[in-house]
Amino acid sequence: MPDMTPSGRRSARPKSLGYLMFASRWLQVPLYLGLIVAQAVYVWQFALELWHLIETVFLHKETTLVAPSPEVVVMLTVLALIDVVMISNLLIMVIIGGYETFVSRIDLNDHPDEPEWLSHVNANVLKVKLATAIIGISSVHLLQTFIRAQSTPNDKIMWQTIIHLAFVASAIGLAYIDRLLATSPAEHTRSHL
Repeated sequence: MPDMTPSGRRSARPKSLGYLMFASRWLQVPLYLGLIVAQAVYVWQFALELWHLIETVFLHKETTLVAPSPEVVVMLTVLALIDVVMISNLLIMVIIGGYETFVSRIDLNDHPDEPEWLSHVNANVLKVKLATAIIGISSVHLLQTFIRAQSTPNDKIMWQTIIHLAFVASAIGLAYIDRLLATSPAEHTRSHL
Protein backbone atom coordinates (compact mmCIF):
# COMPACT_ATOMS: atom_id res chain seq x y z
CA MET A 1 0.00 0.00 0.00
CA PRO A 2 1.49 3.42 -0.94
CA ASP A 3 2.54 5.83 1.80
CA MET A 4 -0.03 8.55 2.40
CA THR A 5 0.74 12.08 3.58
CA PRO A 6 -1.34 13.59 6.43
CA SER A 7 -3.46 15.39 3.82
CA GLY A 8 -4.37 12.05 2.22
CA ARG A 9 -2.22 12.41 -0.91
CA ARG A 10 0.20 9.70 -2.05
CA SER A 11 3.83 10.13 -1.16
CA ALA A 12 6.28 10.62 -4.05
CA ARG A 13 8.74 8.13 -2.55
CA PRO A 14 7.33 4.88 -4.03
CA LYS A 15 6.91 6.54 -7.40
CA SER A 16 10.52 7.78 -7.30
CA LEU A 17 11.73 4.31 -6.36
CA GLY A 18 9.79 2.83 -9.27
CA TYR A 19 11.31 5.36 -11.67
CA LEU A 20 14.78 4.57 -10.33
CA MET A 21 14.21 0.85 -10.90
CA PHE A 22 12.84 1.54 -14.37
CA ALA A 23 15.83 3.77 -15.18
CA SER A 24 18.22 1.01 -14.07
CA ARG A 25 17.61 -0.68 -17.43
CA TRP A 26 20.11 1.81 -18.88
CA LEU A 27 22.86 0.00 -16.97
CA GLN A 28 22.63 -2.65 -19.70
CA VAL A 29 23.81 -0.21 -22.40
CA PRO A 30 27.54 -0.76 -21.64
CA LEU A 31 26.91 -4.50 -21.98
CA TYR A 32 25.45 -4.05 -25.46
CA LEU A 33 28.29 -1.69 -26.39
CA GLY A 34 30.71 -4.40 -25.24
CA LEU A 35 28.98 -6.86 -27.54
CA ILE A 36 29.49 -4.42 -30.42
CA VAL A 37 33.22 -4.49 -29.62
CA ALA A 38 33.03 -8.31 -29.59
CA GLN A 39 31.40 -8.12 -33.03
CA ALA A 40 34.36 -6.07 -34.26
CA VAL A 41 36.69 -8.78 -32.92
CA TYR A 42 34.72 -11.36 -34.93
CA VAL A 43 35.08 -9.23 -38.07
CA TRP A 44 38.84 -9.26 -37.48
CA GLN A 45 38.75 -13.05 -36.92
CA PHE A 46 36.79 -13.48 -40.16
CA ALA A 47 39.39 -11.42 -42.07
CA LEU A 48 42.20 -13.59 -40.66
CA GLU A 49 40.40 -16.83 -41.57
CA LEU A 50 39.66 -15.51 -45.06
CA TRP A 51 43.31 -14.56 -45.52
CA HIS A 52 44.37 -18.09 -44.44
CA LEU A 53 41.95 -19.52 -47.00
CA ILE A 54 43.40 -17.32 -49.75
CA GLU A 55 46.94 -18.29 -48.73
CA THR A 56 46.04 -21.99 -48.71
CA VAL A 57 44.27 -22.00 -52.07
CA PHE A 58 46.11 -19.42 -54.16
CA LEU A 59 49.55 -19.22 -52.57
CA HIS A 60 49.73 -22.94 -51.76
CA LYS A 61 50.92 -22.26 -48.22
CA GLU A 62 51.02 -25.05 -45.69
CA THR A 63 48.21 -25.05 -43.19
CA THR A 64 48.24 -26.00 -39.54
CA LEU A 65 45.17 -28.17 -40.02
CA VAL A 66 45.77 -31.90 -40.30
CA ALA A 67 43.77 -32.87 -43.35
CA PRO A 68 44.10 -35.57 -45.99
CA SER A 69 43.54 -33.27 -48.95
CA PRO A 70 43.47 -29.58 -49.92
CA GLU A 71 39.71 -29.87 -50.55
CA VAL A 72 39.15 -30.84 -46.92
CA VAL A 73 41.34 -27.95 -45.77
CA VAL A 74 39.26 -25.54 -47.85
CA MET A 75 36.02 -27.06 -46.56
CA LEU A 76 37.14 -26.76 -42.92
CA THR A 77 38.26 -23.17 -43.44
CA VAL A 78 34.96 -22.26 -45.10
CA LEU A 79 33.11 -23.88 -42.19
CA ALA A 80 35.21 -21.76 -39.81
CA LEU A 81 34.14 -18.66 -41.79
CA ILE A 82 30.49 -19.72 -41.61
CA ASP A 83 30.90 -20.25 -37.87
CA VAL A 84 32.21 -16.70 -37.43
CA VAL A 85 29.29 -15.30 -39.48
CA MET A 86 26.71 -17.28 -37.49
CA ILE A 87 28.18 -16.12 -34.16
CA SER A 88 28.15 -12.57 -35.51
CA ASN A 89 24.46 -12.98 -36.44
CA LEU A 90 23.81 -14.22 -32.91
CA LEU A 91 25.52 -11.12 -31.54
CA ILE A 92 23.37 -8.84 -33.71
CA MET A 93 20.20 -10.56 -32.47
CA VAL A 94 21.28 -10.13 -28.86
CA ILE A 95 22.42 -6.52 -29.31
CA ILE A 96 19.41 -5.24 -31.26
CA GLY A 97 16.75 -7.54 -29.82
CA GLY A 98 17.98 -7.22 -26.25
CA TYR A 99 18.24 -3.45 -26.43
CA GLU A 100 14.78 -3.18 -28.02
CA THR A 101 13.23 -5.58 -25.49
CA PHE A 102 14.90 -4.55 -22.26
CA VAL A 103 16.25 -0.99 -22.63
CA SER A 104 14.45 1.24 -25.14
CA ARG A 105 12.56 1.13 -28.42
CA ILE A 106 14.62 1.64 -31.54
CA ASP A 107 12.75 4.07 -33.76
CA LEU A 108 13.96 3.37 -37.27
CA ASN A 109 11.21 5.41 -38.98
CA ASP A 110 10.41 2.61 -41.44
CA HIS A 111 14.06 2.29 -42.45
CA PRO A 112 14.29 0.00 -45.50
CA ASP A 113 16.95 -2.15 -43.78
CA GLU A 114 14.94 -2.71 -40.61
CA PRO A 115 15.06 -6.44 -39.76
CA GLU A 116 11.70 -8.14 -40.27
CA TRP A 117 11.80 -9.77 -36.84
CA LEU A 118 12.38 -6.48 -35.00
CA SER A 119 8.76 -5.40 -35.38
CA HIS A 120 7.51 -8.29 -33.22
CA VAL A 121 10.47 -8.97 -30.95
CA ASN A 122 9.88 -9.86 -27.32
CA ALA A 123 11.78 -11.91 -24.76
CA ASN A 124 10.22 -15.21 -25.89
CA VAL A 125 10.80 -14.61 -29.61
CA LEU A 126 14.38 -13.58 -28.82
CA LYS A 127 14.96 -16.80 -26.83
CA VAL A 128 13.71 -18.98 -29.69
CA LYS A 129 15.80 -17.09 -32.27
CA LEU A 130 18.88 -17.39 -30.07
CA ALA A 131 18.27 -21.10 -29.53
CA THR A 132 18.00 -21.74 -33.27
CA ALA A 133 21.16 -19.69 -33.89
CA ILE A 134 23.00 -21.75 -31.28
CA ILE A 135 21.82 -24.92 -33.03
CA GLY A 136 23.25 -23.59 -36.30
CA ILE A 137 26.59 -22.82 -34.67
CA SER A 138 26.64 -26.22 -32.97
CA SER A 139 25.84 -27.88 -36.32
CA VAL A 140 28.87 -26.26 -37.93
CA HIS A 141 31.13 -27.44 -35.09
CA LEU A 142 29.67 -30.93 -35.27
CA LEU A 143 30.21 -31.04 -39.04
CA GLN A 144 33.83 -29.99 -38.54
CA THR A 145 34.22 -32.81 -36.02
CA PHE A 146 32.68 -35.34 -38.41
CA ILE A 147 35.03 -34.23 -41.18
CA ARG A 148 37.95 -34.83 -38.80
CA ALA A 149 36.42 -38.06 -37.46
CA GLN A 150 39.50 -40.17 -38.21
CA SER A 151 41.66 -38.00 -35.95
CA THR A 152 38.98 -37.26 -33.33
CA PRO A 153 38.44 -39.50 -30.30
CA ASN A 154 35.07 -41.30 -30.32
CA ASP A 155 34.10 -39.98 -26.88
CA LYS A 156 34.56 -36.39 -28.11
CA ILE A 157 32.30 -37.08 -31.11
CA MET A 158 29.73 -38.71 -28.83
CA TRP A 159 29.67 -35.80 -26.35
CA GLN A 160 29.47 -33.18 -29.10
CA THR A 161 26.52 -35.06 -30.61
CA ILE A 162 24.78 -35.33 -27.23
CA ILE A 163 25.32 -31.63 -26.52
CA HIS A 164 24.01 -30.73 -29.98
CA LEU A 165 20.89 -32.85 -29.42
CA ALA A 166 20.41 -31.11 -26.05
CA PHE A 167 20.49 -27.75 -27.89
CA VAL A 168 17.89 -29.06 -30.36
CA ALA A 169 15.65 -30.34 -27.55
CA SER A 170 15.96 -27.01 -25.71
CA ALA A 171 15.02 -25.04 -28.83
CA ILE A 172 11.99 -27.28 -29.43
CA GLY A 173 10.97 -26.79 -25.80
CA LEU A 174 11.35 -23.01 -26.01
CA ALA A 175 9.38 -22.87 -29.27
CA TYR A 176 6.62 -25.00 -27.76
CA ILE A 177 6.44 -22.80 -24.64
CA ASP A 178 6.38 -19.69 -26.85
CA ARG A 179 3.52 -21.17 -28.84
CA LEU A 180 1.60 -21.96 -25.65
CA LEU A 181 2.13 -18.43 -24.36
CA ALA A 182 1.08 -16.90 -27.69
CA THR A 183 -2.21 -18.81 -27.65
CA SER A 184 -4.97 -17.11 -25.68
CA PRO A 185 -6.50 -19.14 -22.83
CA ALA A 186 -9.83 -19.46 -24.69
CA GLU A 187 -8.16 -20.76 -27.86
CA HIS A 188 -6.00 -23.09 -25.78
CA THR A 189 -9.09 -24.56 -24.09
CA ARG A 190 -10.95 -25.02 -27.42
CA SER A 191 -7.96 -26.70 -29.07
CA HIS A 192 -7.83 -29.32 -26.32
CA LEU A 193 -11.57 -30.17 -26.36
